[in-house]
Parts: sequence; structure tokens; C-alpha cells
Amino acid sequence: MKYGFPTLARYKRIFYRQAPMNLVKESMQTILITGCSSGFGLETARYFLARGWNVVATMRNPQHDLFGTSDRIRVLPLDVTDANSIWSAVASAGPIDVLVNNAGFGAVAPLELVSMETARALFETNTIGVLAVTQAVLPGMRDRGSGVIVNVTSSVTYKPLPLVGAYRAAKAAVNALSESLAHEVEQFGIRVRVVLPGSSSETRFRESASAYLRGLEDESYGDFMRKTMTQMRSSIDLTTQPQDVAEAVWRAATDSTAPFRLPAGADAAKWAAEED
Repeated sequence: MKYGFPTLARYKRIFYRQAPMNLVKESMQTILITGCSSGFGLETARYFLARGWNVVATMRNPQHDLFGTSDRIRVLPLDVTDANSIWSAVASAGPIDVLVNNAGFGAVAPLELVSMETARALFETNTIGVLAVTQAVLPGMRDRGSGVIVNVTSSVTYKPLPLVGAYRAAKAAVNALSESLAHEVEQFGIRVRVVLPGSSSETRFRESASAYLRGLEDESYGDFMRKTMTQMRSSIDLTTQPQDVAEAVWRAATDSTAPFRLPAGADAAKWAAEED
């Protein structure tokens, strides 16, 4: 898919014509979050809303009943793999001070058995989608001379875990592009941070990853997969709660002294410490 966005001049014309006046006036408190239908994105949106921010909660299929009634919440459709959807959401949102790239999904399979369709989909959503949304938001941030971009990746990038290699690669790519982006946009007064959640049973991640499960009955990899998955499940003693991620995103967005990488959750913090 090709991601093309308007020039800065056109961006300004459409942006200010379509942006609601209350968002333009209160731009210092506006956050746009992708992947808000459940899990970390939903909790993060509620967290910022409860603290007085204007929240633009985006998801592929909008659910307007997730946040109650508030004049500070807007629920917009956004598919991070669709350029027109991205542009429409960003133009409708108004000035964005904090962007949280949270949308994503996983897959479980040995790399030899990962279909090219699944591999492309993982990178399209988890990596290219992050870059595309960021490119759409950056012109407005540069024009105002401020902004924060928070990319939610994963603590699986801390360790060489089997069976999630394609997912790890897609998330590790976001870590890398975030590092480069941070250097490129610092001159414009824009900060970049990475939040790395651990494993959570309170999200739909495992459910979505299971949809791409492949290899359990494979003659070469089946036994290895079953043993590895059993070992992984039995070794989980610490987990991540959605609020852990919301708190990490809050710190990334509001604390200019926060480190570039923020592990979210007890398990993620443990792995981060082991890496150090």
C-alpha cells in the first residue's frame, strides 16, 4: 500500500477548516490514540480523559459507548493500513499535541511456517502503520513547534523469544525508527518516547495472536511449539495490567525528563532490568 499525504500548505488549509474550534483552542491538552477499542488503548484513552485531556480515540470500527458522555472525547474511525482513513482521521481531529501509536496485533508461529501474507500484515499494521500515522501528524506539530509521539511496542523485543519472531521484528523496527525519529524532530520541539508493555491477560492480544497460530500439528515443529508454549505459560509470574501502560504513556506524554524507553508492567520492568 502506498502512503501519500498532502503538502504542508494543503494540510493547513484542510486541517483548520475541519478542526472543531474547541480542539484548536485547547490544543495543549489533545491526544490522539490508535487502537482504542480494547486493552491498552482503551485504558489509556480513559486515563487521559479522567485527567482533563481532550481525547481523540480511534479504532477501525468506532464504538461510541466505550467512554460515556463527555464533550472532551471524540471517537473516530481509523485503519492504520489505509492512507485515506489516516488522513481523514487526522484532519478531523484538529491540532494534536500527543500521538500514541498503539494499534497492533501478533502472530504465533515458527518463522519457517509464517505465511508471507501474515508477515506482510504484521509489518503493515505494526510498523508501516506507525510510520504512516506519524507522517500525517508531524506537519502540524512542526508548525506549532511542539508535540510528543509515543510508540507502544513490546517487551518481547528485550529477549530472543521463539515463535513470535515476525511480531518481534515488526515491533523492533518501530523501536529503531523511533530512535532515529527522536533525533530528527528534536530540533522542532517534538519528543519521541517508546513504551514497552509486558504480557497481559486483560487484552485481546492473545486472542488475535491465536488467530494466526500455525505449526502445532507440523511434523517438524509441533513438539517444539507445544513444549515452548507450555513453558512460557508456566513461567509467567509477573504480568502487565492495562493501567500500567496508561501510566507509562502518561509519563511519556507529560514528563520531558522521562527516559526514551519506558517498560510498562512488572514483567516488562524485570526484563528491562535484566537487559541492563
